[in-house]
Amino acid sequence: MNFIDTHAHLYSEEFQEDIVTTIQSAIINGITKIVMPGIDSTAIQAMLLLEKDYPEICIPTMGLHPCYVKENFKAELAIIEEWLTKRKFVAIGEIGLDYYWDKTFVDQQKEVFETQMQWALNFNIPIIIHTRNAMGETIDAVKPFAKKGLRGVFHCFSGSKESAEQIIDMGFHLGLGGVLTYKNAGVAEAIKDIPMECLVLETDSPYLSPVPYRGKRNEPAFMLEVAKKLAEIKSRTLHEVATITTLTAEKLFGI
Repeated sequence: MNFIDTHAHLYSEEFQEDIVTTIQSAIINGITKIVMPGIDSTAIQAMLLLEKDYPEICIPTMGLHPCYVKENFKAELAIIEEWLTKRKFVAIGEIGLDYYWDKTFVDQQKEVFETQMQWALNFNIPIIIHTRNAMGETIDAVKPFAKKGLRGVFHCFSGSKESAEQIIDMGFHLGLGGVLTYKNAGVAEAIKDIPMECLVLETDSPYLSPVPYRGKRNEPAFMLEVAKKLAEIKSRTLHEVATITTLTAEKLFGI
């Protein structure tokens, strides 16, 4: 069985001391590819270095995360645009809207999000969406771009059944991670009737470890627990979950 972790920040400082064993553990557990979402210019060098060291496994994307939209957002966008024109990336992300931590730059977040969605259309690549405390606003922002053919994934989905249905109706996918294994999160109920072909797996490493690793640093190898939970929810075998979600991720990102 092969799996794809569609969202892991392996370039973050939490993995500096043991990145080799982390990747080896992922491979042992069947994780054959790991998509690394960009967040801002400070992460680019470390991310691309991992791609160089593990070209068949670590796959970078390029984007400005909403939590990193500050006064210098235009300079950050310029750097991202330069990289997008310089070489190919499998997606633009992670991008979106986050109204949880700080609302100082809400208007700028919207501008940055729309700019990057247009770039994704221009380059004909999908997007990886981050949304927190802004699900309705995010869906509304995506709709006009989805009508033009934009596709992607709502990473770390933790919304309602209604929002899940709205997302797949736009042709987008749901990224499922550790939250799926949390008892009172409600994600299992929200995605129970969503077609398997609309789902991809992720970890969001080093964050949001699944049960039974909750409270520990997350890593790609732990995604197996998410896959097991999804198999249980969907009354499918683990092999079926691996086959379907891997094929979906391969098609979405062209990998």
